[in-house]
Amino acid sequence: MQKKTIALLSGGISPEREVSLNSGAQVYDALDKDKYHVVRYDPKTDLARLVADAPDIDAALIILHGPYGEDGTIQGMLDLLQIPYQGSGVLGSAVAMDKVVAKQLYDSAGIPTPPDVAINRGDRIDPADIVSRLGLPLVVKPARDGSSIGMSIVRDTGTLAPALEKAFRQGPTVLVEAFVEGIEITGGVLGNDDLEALPLIEIVPDPSRDFFDYKAKYTAGVTREICPARIDAVLTEKAQHLALAAHQALFCRGYSRTDMILVDETFFVLETNTIPGMTATSLLPQAAAKAGYSFSRLMDRLIDLAIEDHQARTRPAEK
Repeated sequence: MQKKTIALLSGGISPEREVSLNSGAQVYDALDKDKYHVVRYDPKTDLARLVADAPDIDAALIILHGPYGEDGTIQGMLDLLQIPYQGSGVLGSAVAMDKVVAKQLYDSAGIPTPPDVAINRGDRIDPADIVSRLGLPLVVKPARDGSSIGMSIVRDTGTLAPALEKAFRQGPTVLVEAFVEGIEITGGVLGNDDLEALPLIEIVPDPSRDFFDYKAKYTAGVTREICPARIDAVLTEKAQHLALAAHQALFCRGYSRTDMILVDETFFVLETNTIPGMTATSLLPQAAAKAGYSFSRLMDRLIDLAIEDHQARTRPAEK
């Protein structure tokens, strides 16, 4: 069997660079070297080499997070180079990365989300008015960043302005949401057209932390992650349906992971990740393992889905 040449992209220039490099190293270790010739590229330094090597690359694994990796930018470049890649294309990547646009698409699909207000840099801001509309506490986060970077929980009106200032350091648009307290659930999806909902994971943050922040996400032992989630079969089916609906509403391909909060028997969808983390503490690999996919087999599946999707998108129309 001839080995496939796989371009493994990690690093990049977003604030999540170190997480990406860590994920990339673990993905490299998991890939079956009897099946794949793996070549690593860091978009921060290696884009010219990637372009030069493109004719010999069978598929790419994008293990990048945040801007320039998860937002459709690198996906567009790979499309131009005719390199298949795992996960969503330019459209799905861009809309999922933009929390304001994603919420508009959720609303159109009838997917429940917390009430919110989007604020652009330069807008006149009246903290009292925002609090009167959404109540307290509030979640303040940049519209186009991941891993909870720039995010704050606001518990009184006086701390809203500093929280907005912190979030605006990451970009020109900030999303302010009503804080919904409940059970944190995340649901993974695998597939292009034939979708598979993975077992749910319940996230139990350390009680000393306000929310599932950057440290809680990437430090082993800070957060408990329980798979399958401790909810009944009816709620499990409902959450998996929402994960599938969110995947489709945002035009995702290949795989995704949707975060939600369960309050009584109602779920509120928070966001959908188109390139979920691939570290030892990452959620989607845990769910995939519970469904019977080893880390290595999960990588095989993502590569197969990448090639399948590329072939479907580039196949000439039948006359």
